[in-house]
Amino acid sequence: MATLTVLKYLTADGAEKAVKKLLDLEQQQLIKVEDAAVVSWETGKKKPKTRQAIPTTGIGALDGAFWGMLFGLIFFVPILGMAIGAISGALSGSFADYGIDDNFIKKVRAEVTPGTSALFAMTSGVVMDRVVEAFKGDSFDIIATNLSSEQETKLKEAFQQS
Repeated sequence: MATLTVLKYLTADGAEKAVKKLLDLEQQQLIKVEDAAVVSWETGKKKPKTRQAIPTTGIGALDGAFWGMLFGLIFFVPILGMAIGAISGALSGSFADYGIDDNFIKKVRAEVTPGTSALFAMTSGVVMDRVVEAFKGDSFDIIATNLSSEQETKLKEAFQQS
């Protein structure tokens, strides 16, 4: 099963740097990046910039529509008004298969703000000690995962020790 993890960086370019590191770790066969996307929200901008970090030609990669709907649901729905409300309810239900529920959406919406960025990574096959070592010294918060509470706690502890 793939793990969806959202890492928040305190700078607008932090997630871009992190995705490069993540893809380098994949080249070393220390992690399998099923898919990834980056949200960068520059200070003073009304909306964040989003981009899919993995080409959609690979088998198992999510298509741009997935990220577009997710980011639309997280960042833009309140602006579109009540007509979208019923649609957003249906969309949020369709994300349940990926471990994305209303709490996930609300938490990401509250945490990713102007001046910050976030890396959304769907990964598997992690060599945990090597990945933790590679991200040692990086400043980020794990704001959401689809792991169990126990697994998420262990993940947060591993990165806090680095």
